Amino acid sequence: MPKVFHHPEKGDFQLERLILFSDAVFAIAITLLVIELKVPELEKENFTDAALLHELKHLVPRFMGFIISFAIIGIYWSIHHRLFGFVHKYSTRLIFLNMLFLFTIVLMPFSTGLFGEYSRPSAIHMFTPFAFYVGNIALTGFSNYLLWRYACEPSNGIAEGFPDREYVKNAKRRSLVVPIVFLIALIVSIKFPIEARYVPVTLLLIFRFYLKLSKKQYINPS
Repeated sequence: MPKVFHHPEKGDFQLERLILFSDAVFAIAITLLVIELKVPELEKENFTDAALLHELKHLVPRFMGFIISFAIIGIYWSIHHRLFGFVHKYSTRLIFLNMLFLFTIVLMPFSTGLFGEYSRPSAIHMFTPFAFYVGNIALTGFSNYLLWRYACEPSNGIAEGFPDREYVKNAKRRSLVVPIVFLIALIVSIKFPIEARYVPVTLLLIFRFYLKLSKKQYINPS
């Protein structure tokens, strides 16, 4: 059973604080992503559409990093929301695992900015920015897996009400898909740095294929 350090009647309130804090972290992280998108500055004598489009073209890698990271943070927020729909108690270990998970989320604006800055044509062959970005996303996926594994273990008494054991198994498997695909992209980037940037796109196909294989429909708790 989880250890708690509060008055028994305060349990629901303390769990609500944990969830609200997590939501705030997600909201701030996803907002900070856009800070890396700076509005191009043109010289007064060069105020033309052609000049502006030329400058915007240099922002394409940043936009791509922003879109990918925005989608990833959004997906992990929905996964976090789904998991805590089943959580009815909390423990010191749950707080620790949740904080580890949130650490990887708040790091994403920096890793996204680093990746976007050095994804220009002149620097696309650099390994370190992409490796840092992939490492951040992989750590997010693995920490999410640890959070699910701990919360879903019946002996921990943290969560209840899952449709069945297969639902839990599928959730754990899905939590490992994103980090594995990005790590594959990192390996590919050693020999094919440009092509490796497109490997994460396969996530859409993987998840679509995975959903088709699933024969059961589950209703997420609100």
